[in-house]
Amino acid sequence: MTNIHPQAMISPNATLHPSVKVGPWSFIGPDVDIAENCVIGPHVVIKGSSRIGPNNQFYQFSSIGEDCQDLKYAGEKTFLEIGEGNIFREFVSVHRGTTQDNALTKIGNHNLFITGSHVAHDCVIGDHCIIGHHVGLAGHVHVDDYAILGGYVAVHQFCRIGAHAFLGGNVALVKDLPPYMMAAVDAGDSKVISINVVGLRRRGYTEEDMLMLKRAYKVLYRQNLTIDAAVAELQVLVKSNPHIQSLIDFIDKATRGILR
Repeated sequence: MTNIHPQAMISPNATLHPSVKVGPWSFIGPDVDIAENCVIGPHVVIKGSSRIGPNNQFYQFSSIGEDCQDLKYAGEKTFLEIGEGNIFREFVSVHRGTTQDNALTKIGNHNLFITGSHVAHDCVIGDHCIIGHHVGLAGHVHVDDYAILGGYVAVHQFCRIGAHAFLGGNVALVKDLPPYMMAAVDAGDSKVISINVVGLRRRGYTEEDMLMLKRAYKVLYRQNLTIDAAVAELQVLVKSNPHIQSLIDFIDKATRGILR
């Protein structure tokens, strides 16, 4: 394996595609499976059971597939799955799941995990997400596709973040954030302040789409309606734009309530 630095430590029970590159002083433990064209920098630790897809890049001092920090964890066999094309920058940590959930932490494709971010046990991350500088995702958090989390965001356990949502820096999220919405710190509190116009434009949403989503935002956040009354109003808007249905479905499944 000419791509493996002689000072790397690779378990004989790990499986690495011949194209995988591993830098010096990195450790890859047993029951780790790494697919083609992954690049593992120096001082990286990857432990199993972990399945890592192709074209992922791990920068120095990242810790991937470690035992979780849940005090209920008693050494059970749990798992980590990582898709393809993800980037894990310096000091990123990702922990395996627990048997209190599905025993699985799962990361999709083409995500960026910026320096110092943490993905705790049983989290599920979709595709094309950006997890910012020193973001902390507690256990069982779900982040849907194209969500962006700014620096130092803290997400409470079991929260969900909808597709195309945006959290500004220092937001503390203790309820679910619906898709398309932008949250920021306002007068010391985390609040939804608008829809994610810039992100939606980048993803090819039309001006008509955004007009309807702005109307949905006003129904949820500007008319002082109860959730049930707001959802009833949104049902009317579905006839004009199908993206509203995603918003309704997310609200219907919210177990912690939504950030308002």
